[in-house]
Amino acid sequence: MDILRRGLEAQPDPPRWVFVVAAVLAAMTVLSDRVWPIARHVITIAHEGGHALAAVVSGRRLAGVRLHSDTSGVTVSSGRPTGPGVIATVAAGYPTPSLLGLGAAGLLATGRTSLVLQLCVALLLAMLIVIRNGFGVVSLLVSTAAILGISWFAPPTARAGFAAYIACFLLLGALRPVVEVQRQRRRRRARDSDPDQLARLTGLTGVFWVGLFGLIGLACTAGGAVALFG
Repeated sequence: MDILRRGLEAQPDPPRWVFVVAAVLAAMTVLSDRVWPIARHVITIAHEGGHALAAVVSGRRLAGVRLHSDTSGVTVSSGRPTGPGVIATVAAGYPTPSLLGLGAAGLLATGRTSLVLQLCVALLLAMLIVIRNGFGVVSLLVSTAAILGISWFAPPTARAGFAAYIACFLLLGALRPVVEVQRQRRRRRARDSDPDQLARLTGLTGVFWVGLFGLIGLACTAGGAVALFG
């Protein structure tokens, strides 16, 4: 309970440069063709977590989530093959990292650094319950250990910077997969992508869904920037 209480309390605001450095490092991570293939696993965890949560909330039966070493993932659920439930489940993946990043930025703006890190750990542990393959388990455990290590041993300024990095990386990292999936669609290499599945389910074009995901990501990024730097 004491840990939870400390998480809910506001911590002193770090120097502004901490957030600036975190944002720059996050942007470098997303833009680096060497680092991105590794860091993208974090976005995949959030993406598949969004599918899983939407499946449960919409009343579908969640069979499990698998995370793969090539940064792809799959969430399996059963229920009606058409209708609002399956549409919400398929549509939830791409916006989830952006929404999580916006939420983290909002908490950081109120000084809740510890709460951001605690919620990250809680979400990762919740994902462990539904993971159905070894690589996915390892990915989640490594991510959880990294956050716990920073939470326990890093000084306050470093903790704030790491939490800000998480927020900025989620916001910026959510945009690159949207661009990537459209490139794959243009080359006809993503016929089972989320936008194409949604096109078949709704009658709206895949381009519409890609554009919608992009707009949500950009809006969340703008909101996060205002929260952290406004």
